[in-house]
Formats: sequence, C-alpha cells, structure tokens
Amino acid sequence: MRKFLCLIICLMTLAMMGCSGKQENIAKKTVTVHVAAAASLEKVFEQQLIPMFNKKHPEIKIQGVYDASGKLQSQIENGLNADIFISAANKQMQALDKKGYMDSESIKPLLQNKLVLIVPAKNDGSIKNFADLAKAKHPAVGDPASVPAGQYAKEALTSLGIWEQVQAKASLGTNVTQVLNWVGEGSADAGLVYATDAALIKDKVKIIAEAPAGSLKKPVIYPIGILKQATQAAAAKELANFLQTNEAMQIFENYGFARVK
Repeated sequence: MRKFLCLIICLMTLAMMGCSGKQENIAKKTVTVHVAAAASLEKVFEQQLIPMFNKKHPEIKIQGVYDASGKLQSQIENGLNADIFISAANKQMQALDKKGYMDSESIKPLLQNKLVLIVPAKNDGSIKNFADLAKAKHPAVGDPASVPAGQYAKEALTSLGIWEQVQAKASLGTNVTQVLNWVGEGSADAGLVYATDAALIKDKVKIIAEAPAGSLKKPVIYPIGILKQATQAAAAKELANFLQTNEAMQIFENYGFARVK
C-alpha cells in the first residue's frame, strides 16, 4: 500500500513539474514586434537600440521597416504588418490617427531633430547658407509629397522666397537617406537633410548651416505610437516604454538626436 501511495505521489509530482515546465515555455514564447520607422532611425535602431532591448527582453524580437514617413503611412493604410509607427513628422502620425489606425493614447513625442544644409566634404565654398541653395547647380531635397525632411525643406525655402528656384532644378529623394547619399557621392552639390543623417557620414559631407530662425513654424519632432490593430500590443508597449527611458535617450543623443523640450 505504501509503495502504491509513493508511486501516486511521484506521478503527481512529475505531472505538476510538467505543467510548470509548459507554463514556463509559454511564458518564454518568442514574439516579433514589427516597427515602421523613419529612414533616419535605421542606424541607431539596428546598431544600438535593438541589440540593447533584446538583452533585456530576449523573448521579444524586433523587425524594422525603414523608409520615408509618407511611404510608411501609405503602406500602413494598405495593410503593412506594423505594431509601432515612428514618424519623422507629426503630419503622418496625425493622419493615421485621424483615420483610426493608431491607439491615440499611445502617441507621444519621442525625439527632436534639426534641418541642416550639407555639401560634399570637398567643395568650393560657394554655398554658405540656406539662401545660397538657389545658386547650387544640382541641389537635392526630399520629395515634399512623402518625405518629412522634404516638407520641412519646402517650408524653410518658401519662407526664404527661393523654393521655386530650388525646386526647378532639384533632385527629389524618395527618403532623406537618398538625399544624404547623393551629396556624399557628389552627384548633388548641396542638400537639406537632418543633422543626425549628416553625422552618419561626416567624412563625406559637412554641415554648412541650420535652418534659419523662424523659417520653420514648428520644431522637427518624431512622434511614436502603437497601432490600434497591433498583433503584439503588449510587447510593442514594452519597446515603446524602453525607447523613452534615459538609457535609450542617451543612445539617441549619441547619434545626434535631441530630447523633446
């Protein structure tokens, strides 16, 4: 009888251990958070922030898609699998929120950037400020129809009264990274990008000037938000919270971004 009771107890113990193991496996199940982010965030995310986050949350994998914010907006509206959206301007975030794609309460200002004028590292010195962009033979800006940096460029150059002159001969990039590369390789003799982009290839381009005071009505803000139809909303919230910590902000600042004032 005692042997039988001992056998029953052992079996029950093994069963409980098995259930505990299953629960532990369920708890450690890997999920993937899909992030749609502005092209200017790719380097800092892939090189620093995603690896740092994965050390804290190995059960959460991050899959990033990086492009012009306007393109990402259109892709989200057309069914892009995304849990988090980080735009390089409020315009695209507000448009998605208005159409019901975003969890409105999750939207926060994440970062601040600056619009700057860049030229190839080796240049003749003829371009010294934003107004001189009208003199450039081959200027480059982001396409204002879809690229936030292009929208800011249009606003700044319009306030200076030279947008039409620049637009007539400008190459319009599909995202800010393309504009950066054109100037870096010398196919464009000047361009408007974010300060953080220029910092990525300091050996190939140099910053000549920041957008003149008053040329932009509002600062360059990058908002973050979780999509209403996010398939991994809880994990997405973990990532969004992490990106707003002092630890993450220090990394952003190392790449030239600034905290929102």
